[in-house]
Amino acid sequence: MSPTADKDFSFPKGFLWGAATAAHQIEGSPLADGAGPSIWTRFAHTPGMTLNGDTGDVACDHYRRWKDDVRLMRELGLQAYRFSVSWSRILPGGTGRVNQAGLDFYSRLVDELLEGDIEPLLTLYHWDLPAALDDRGGWLNRDCADWFAEYGSVLYRALDGRVKKWVTLNEPWVITDGGYLHGALAPGHRSRFEAPIASHNLMRAHGAAVQAYRAEGKHEIGLVVNIEPKYPASDSPEDAAATRRAHAYMNEQYLHPALLGRYPPELKEIFGDAWPDFPEDDFRLIVQPLDFVGINYYTRSVTAADDSYPLEAGAVRQPLGTYTETGWEVFPQGLTDLLLWFKRTYGDLPVYITENGAAFFDPAVAEDSRVRDPLRIDYLRKHLSAIHDAIAAGVDIRGYMAWSLLDNLEWSLGYSKRFGIIHVNYGTQERTPKDSARWYSGIIESHGRGLSDPLPY
Repeated sequence: MSPTADKDFSFPKGFLWGAATAAHQIEGSPLADGAGPSIWTRFAHTPGMTLNGDTGDVACDHYRRWKDDVRLMRELGLQAYRFSVSWSRILPGGTGRVNQAGLDFYSRLVDELLEGDIEPLLTLYHWDLPAALDDRGGWLNRDCADWFAEYGSVLYRALDGRVKKWVTLNEPWVITDGGYLHGALAPGHRSRFEAPIASHNLMRAHGAAVQAYRAEGKHEIGLVVNIEPKYPASDSPEDAAATRRAHAYMNEQYLHPALLGRYPPELKEIFGDAWPDFPEDDFRLIVQPLDFVGINYYTRSVTAADDSYPLEAGAVRQPLGTYTETGWEVFPQGLTDLLLWFKRTYGDLPVYITENGAAFFDPAVAEDSRVRDPLRIDYLRKHLSAIHDAIAAGVDIRGYMAWSLLDNLEWSLGYSKRFGIIHVNYGTQERTPKDSARWYSGIIESHGRGLSDPLPY
C-alpha cells in the first residue's frame, strides 16, 4: 500500500484538505465568560477517572490563543478546519438562556477562518454534554432530542451562511460504549441496559437537529461516525459469527438507523434482554436526508470469538503489525476496504474523512524548534494513498481532515498521547509544526501529487 513514483496522485477538483480538533480537547478555560460546566469538566475532576488527574482546564489554551492557531493553519495552507462547539459555552444550562459571550467566541473564530480562506466544518457535539442536562438524565432522557435541536438552532441562526458544512454528532459509538457501557469516558456509567437507550436517543437527537437545520439553514449537514473493518481471525464459524457481531455493533449500529431506518438484528443478540423495542415513529425522526457522512478511521480489527462482554468477540494482535502508542494497528488497506463497503451498503452519499491520524512518541519539548516524526508521515502518506484508491474505485470522497491539528487532551488518557501535526509544549503552550505538518502542507499545495515523491528521510 506504499505510494509509487509512477502513479498520478491528483485528487478531484474541489477536494478539501484540512485538519480537525474538538472543543474540550484544545480550548481550556471551560468556565470562562459565563460558560457552564460539561460532563467532562465534572468527570476529569473526579479522582481516578483520568490519567494523572489531567483535566481540560488549560488544554492547549486555544480559547485565548485561537488567532495564533488560525495563523498556523494559514501558514500550512489548510483549506478547511473541522472543530466542535462547546454546548455549555452557548447554553450554560443546556437549554434556555443563551450566553452571548460564548457565541461571540465561535463567531470570531469563524470570521478569522474565512478571512484566511479556510472553510469551517462545525461539529455540534463532540462528547461534552452540559452537566446541567446530565443532571436531568442526559442521553437517557428522551427530551434530549428537543434539547439538541434547540441548541443547534441557536448556532444555525447565528452562523449558517458563514458555516456551510455542519455535523450533528461526532462518534456516537464512543459516547455510548465508553460513557454508558464501560464507564471509561464521561459520564462514566457501566450498564448494558443504559447503552442501547443512550445510543437510540443520540440518534433521535441527530434526527431532530437535522430537521431543525432544514427549517433554519440553507447549506449542508451530516453525521460523523468512527468505523473500522472487522476481519475474522480464522475460518472457524465461531470467529465468523464474532466478526459479524463486532461489525454490527461498531459499523452498523448508527449508520443503519441514520441511512436505512433500522437497526442490524445482531444488536438484539448482543444486548439480549437489555435491548428495548423502540417505537416505529422514532425511526421516521432518525432517518433524515443527509448531505454527507463523515468517517473517522484509525485502524482495523482482526476478530476472534472470546468471552469478553458484551460482544463475545475481541481483537487479535498481529505479530508482524506496526502499532501506534494507543495500541492501534497501522493498516491503510482497511480504509479502502471500509470506504468500498460504505458505498456498497449505503450508496453514493458524499463522504469526508473527518479524522485520520496516529499517536506516536514525540518529545515533551521540541528541541531546536523541530519535531521529527517519520512514522506519522508514513501513516498519513499511506492512508491518503488508500483514500486515492477508493476514489479511483468510485467512492465520492470530498475531503480529508487530519487528526489532529494540535497535540491535545486525549480524554481519559490525559496528555500522554500526542496525535497532533503541530507539537504543543504543555508547560509553555509553545506551538511547533512537526515534520509531518510541513510534509502535509506540501501535499496540500500539490493537491495530492506529492504523494509520489520520496519521503524526506
